[in-house]
Amino acid sequence: METTLDTTQKWGVLLAVGIGTFMTALDTSVVNTVLPVIGQNFNQQITVVQWVVTIYLLVLSGLLLSFGRLGDMRGHKTIYLIGFGIFMGGSFFSGAAPNVALLIVFRGLQALGAAMLAANSPAILTKSFPAEQRGQALGLQATMTYLGLTAGPAVGGWLASLLGWRVVFYINLPVGLAAIWLSLHFIPKDTSHQRSEQFDYPGALTFLLGLGALLLGLNQGEKWGWFSLPIIALLLCAVLFLSLFIYIESHVKSPMLDLSLFKKLPFSLTAVSAIINYIGVYSCIFLMPYYLIQGRGFTQHRQG
Repeated sequence: METTLDTTQKWGVLLAVGIGTFMTALDTSVVNTVLPVIGQNFNQQITVVQWVVTIYLLVLSGLLLSFGRLGDMRGHKTIYLIGFGIFMGGSFFSGAAPNVALLIVFRGLQALGAAMLAANSPAILTKSFPAEQRGQALGLQATMTYLGLTAGPAVGGWLASLLGWRVVFYINLPVGLAAIWLSLHFIPKDTSHQRSEQFDYPGALTFLLGLGALLLGLNQGEKWGWFSLPIIALLLCAVLFLSLFIYIESHVKSPMLDLSLFKKLPFSLTAVSAIINYIGVYSCIFLMPYYLIQGRGFTQHRQG
């Protein structure tokens, strides 16, 4: 259902969503930048500290479809604003975490909020802009994503050198408050025309289990051994649950993911290119700080 908004409100919506997109992208790249510093602070090896990133990706990826569908049923603005609150709470507690175990837990909470934001922001934009401007709006949102990813390493290193690594989580609080204020003022109220539909619980569960097993198996393969029984079991479970997810989505009345979209070549090619792109981007973001700090001998305090 398309909503007719005046020019000021449309661009206010884009600003609100853009700030949220920038914040979550910035947080992702900033945390990767200070990961070696966090490991040194807690005296933990990379195999432990990498869970600060891994848990975030597990929760975000596993719940993205669920919160997108929930937004369709219960209102995108409602889920979006709740996501901001959870993300900011996770940011605060991550910054205050006394040990790496609690930091990993609070990063999972952060990812819960991030999934709610990421799943609903495109829907808010497409409802707020007419068809002829949707490409422009979504393109500008993507620009905010890459601005956050680009600014993160420099901002993270600079802030860590001045105030310590914990501040990289606290900077989400003022940015999040500004985005919430903009969202309350500009994003239109939710409509209820789809709220009678049923949530696809089997699809949500099988997707979460399948993706979680896949990411956990890939993450621990080097440590446990690629041909060890736990890794083989995890990968087989991933194939089983994801296959079951595809079967469920092909037969359920109100699927979480409309698989017919993948029959359209432009959509499928775009999805594949996005996957390849993010593999490259996040590999660089994760590995570069370790190369500079451990390989080249730099510290967060060193200039140049």
